[in-house]
Amino acid sequence: MAEVRLIVNGTKVSLDVEPRLTLADALRHRMRLTGTHLGCEHGVCGACTVLIDGHAARSCLTFCVQADGHEVTTVEALGSPDDLHPLQLAFRRHHGLQCGFCTPGFLMSAYELLCERPGELDDEQRLREELSGVLCRCTGYAGIVEAVREVAAAHPDGPPAPKALGRPLSVRVGAEPPTAARQPAAPAPVAWRSASELMVPTGAPNETVHVTSNVSASPQETWALLEDFPRMSRCMPGVELDTEAGDDTYSGRVRVHLGPMRMNFAGAARVLERDSKGRRLRAVAAGRDPSGSGIQALVTLSAHAASDGGATLRAEAGLYLSGRAAQFGRSLAGDVSRQLFTEFAACVERTLRSGEAVAPARMAGGGLAWRLLRAQARALLRRIFGRKQES
Repeated sequence: MAEVRLIVNGTKVSLDVEPRLTLADALRHRMRLTGTHLGCEHGVCGACTVLIDGHAARSCLTFCVQADGHEVTTVEALGSPDDLHPLQLAFRRHHGLQCGFCTPGFLMSAYELLCERPGELDDEQRLREELSGVLCRCTGYAGIVEAVREVAAAHPDGPPAPKALGRPLSVRVGAEPPTAARQPAAPAPVAWRSASELMVPTGAPNETVHVTSNVSASPQETWALLEDFPRMSRCMPGVELDTEAGDDTYSGRVRVHLGPMRMNFAGAARVLERDSKGRRLRAVAAGRDPSGSGIQALVTLSAHAASDGGATLRAEAGLYLSGRAAQFGRSLAGDVSRQLFTEFAACVERTLRSGEAVAPARMAGGGLAWRLLRAQARALLRRIFGRKQES
């Protein structure tokens, strides 16, 4: 353990920390300053931006021991709900926020920018470049840019000082974030109240997923697995069925871990259609996690004859997201779902080949993130070379 002394939002703080503890985790878990958000934890998204001695810094990449003897300012210091800072008021006026996840990072980055170069922010393109260190998935940046320009024009000599400095902080003792070696029990998932809530969603989905894979088994053998819903579900990574409620409806849960994102959905699924002639199954699934995030999916699985005597397995899904799940973005949800269906097809192949129940590979942490990165890189290369060929 190491003793760290620093000034946080104008208040002297002393705490004992492990050298591995990041500043972001110290602020959130030890000082309850949860306005500093954690997104990518790789220093890319900028949601964790704070000021260290007045300069913007990624708190997810800064160890708490590195801040020893320094002054740290978080978004909580700017203002309070009943006495907002002019920068916060401008964000509200210009609707420079939507889900709000990136907003603390933008506020702290913009505050440093206004302090250092208030008279150089008339050029919108220049301002956009200066603010590009924080990523927003919602607003399109126009309101954010207008808010910062308004404050720069109103305060040409720099913005007013933070309005909520010097408030007492309650430091929690021994409240380190969980590590891989010491994981607390996961919170109980929110129960799905009844099968009657399992309605077929309407309207356009947030994201649509199409995955086609080949398996060596015949279409008839593949269909025999697909139509057996409990057996088929055991091939889907993270899916666990526990109860059959009748009317081809099943309750259970889905667990997906992707770096800092951990989702544990409790829910249900119901088979809507089994077309034995067309070897096609349609099902609807829905669930919620303890934070209130929701997901619904319309899933279609089908087996078709392939030229090599095997089967082509097609998986299609329309995803309907709400809450925190939607905040991570439909593109990420689509990428994760495609990887899940790809592993599902691989597990179907192993199950049919061995004739026994085979557990799917666990889709968690770095492995899935690496697969997503490779898939995105391949897609980018295809777009680049496709444009070159067209030109």
